[in-house]
Amino acid sequence: MHNMNKDVSLKLFIISDSIGDTAQKITTAVLAQFPELSNVETKRFAFIDSKEELIKVLGDALQESAVVASTLVKDSFNEAAQEFASRTSLSYVDFMTPMMKLIQGKTGLEPKGEARAQHKLTSDYFTKIEAIDFAVKYDDGQDPKGFSKADYVILGPSRTSKTPLSMYLANKSYKVANLPLIPEIPLPKEIFDVSKEKLIGLVATPEVIQRRREKRLNSLGLGGSSSYTNVEHIREEMDYAQEVYRRLEAKTIQVDDMSIEETAEYITRFQINR
Repeated sequence: MHNMNKDVSLKLFIISDSIGDTAQKITTAVLAQFPELSNVETKRFAFIDSKEELIKVLGDALQESAVVASTLVKDSFNEAAQEFASRTSLSYVDFMTPMMKLIQGKTGLEPKGEARAQHKLTSDYFTKIEAIDFAVKYDDGQDPKGFSKADYVILGPSRTSKTPLSMYLANKSYKVANLPLIPEIPLPKEIFDVSKEKLIGLVATPEVIQRRREKRLNSLGLGGSSSYTNVEHIREEMDYAQEVYRRLEAKTIQVDDMSIEETAEYITRFQINR
């Protein structure tokens, strides 16, 4: 049954002996299932390194009637938290222990119980940093020489989310360059040497692009009418972009209703086997 009380609210404590981003992502996904719950106060407690600190945070959560989401790794911390929750009315969920126990049961292996194990400076970490540096250097067509080195080259008119998509993919360790398509500016010759399998053309309806551009200009205090936000001019830009995609045989993606994460998943999962 839906709660019709518009004043419904939730306090959420996220606790971790590491960064806490895992619990943050899971709770964000869960909260998306409660769109009517707009009043959520989240407090994040990362790098907890003592039982005393842990118990104090749990006590504060109990006092504030908060839900506690945990990604503690150390056995001693988990035991202390579970014991606290069992003798109080604390609303507590442990995202790590059940999964670790299942894997331990299946494999017979003992978990390391080491906080921040996934954040060690491995070769994968440095590959990611290199990809992020690459995305920054070759953002917005700054240097067309980067096209030949990229895993993907993303094309599209302004406000089709080229840069956010490039940075998201960079965080997945893909080297991505992007190029804004503007009818008045000739295409760099280097784009014609890029393999079509690497080319991604972003498509959006003019009305969606118009809303995004107006929002962007308003955020900069530059509201008002201009060709940049004129829907007919945007339609011409999109027609030009579609012609470029055809010339280059680029894979196109309609991004109107797709999140950055969904677009990236489409590119990396389906584009690779095209």
